[in-house]
Amino acid sequence: MRNNDSTSLEARARRRVGRKMGFYIHATVFVLVNLGLFAINAVSGEPHWARFPLMGWGLGLAIHGIVTFIGLQGEGLRRSMLQREIEHLRRSEG
Repeated sequence: MRNNDSTSLEARARRRVGRKMGFYIHATVFVLVNLGLFAINAVSGEPHWARFPLMGWGLGLAIHGIVTFIGLQGEGLRRSMLQREIEHLRRSEG
């Protein structure tokens, strides 16, 4: 039973690390691409068109970050809510 617990814990840890790494990769690509867009914008002399992809993608990145990190923090909340519901059902049944 102990080995199964550690396997389950490792699987959860892997999922959490995967979610964090996904966000970090997204943020790195965001920074690099937008630096490139601003460099192209500076060389082309066009009015500041590069800010529009920055704002749209930045909103998407912000949402990704919120979903990732609030979701990771919410694991404890979900667990405690589940425990309360189990206790409630036990009391009501018996």
